[in-house]
Amino acid sequence: PKETPANSSLGIGTGTVSYDDNSHFLTLQAVFSGLTGTTTASHIHAATALPFTATAGVATTTPSFSGFPLGVGSGSFLSSLDLTLASSYNPSYVTAHGGTTLQAEADLTAAMAAGKAYWNIHSTFAAGGEIRGFLVAVPEPSTLTLMLTGLVLLAARGRARD
Repeated sequence: PKETPANSSLGIGTGTVSYDDNSHFLTLQAVFSGLTGTTTASHIHAATALPFTATAGVATTTPSFSGFPLGVGSGSFLSSLDLTLASSYNPSYVTAHGGTTLQAEADLTAAMAAGKAYWNIHSTFAAGGEIRGFLVAVPEPSTLTLMLTGLVLLAARGRARD
C-alpha cells in the first residue's frame, strides 16, 4: 500500500538508512521477502512535493545499488555510498541539483530529513516499484542524550536563579 500507484503485492521489508555528515557516507541496510516478482532494481527516490506521499525521480545509483540482490523474491542488502562521489547518484539528479555532488548531497539529505525521500525495490511484477518505504529522520542516541542533558542543565540553572 505504500507504493504509488498501490499494487497487490504481499511483499514486506525493513530498511535502515544512516547518514554520517562527517564522512559523507550513506549506509544502507535492508531485508525483504514475499515479493510477487523478482527484483530488478533498488535505489532512493527524491524529493516528493509533500512528505510521505507521491513519487519522485531516482536520486541515487541507477539502475540499482551496486550489490543489491537482483532476480530474487527475498533477500538482504548492506552497503554504503560515498555521497561525495558522482557514481553514488543518478547523473540527472546531480545535473538538476546544481551540477555538483556537494549540492546533490545537501538536497538529498534535506529530502530524507523532511520525509520526501523513499527507498524503492522494483520487480518484474511491478516495474514502477513493488515495495517502498519513506525515510524518516530519527536522532541518533548520542544526539538525543546530549539534548536531554542540556535541557536538564538549563532547567537546573533556571531553578538556581529563582
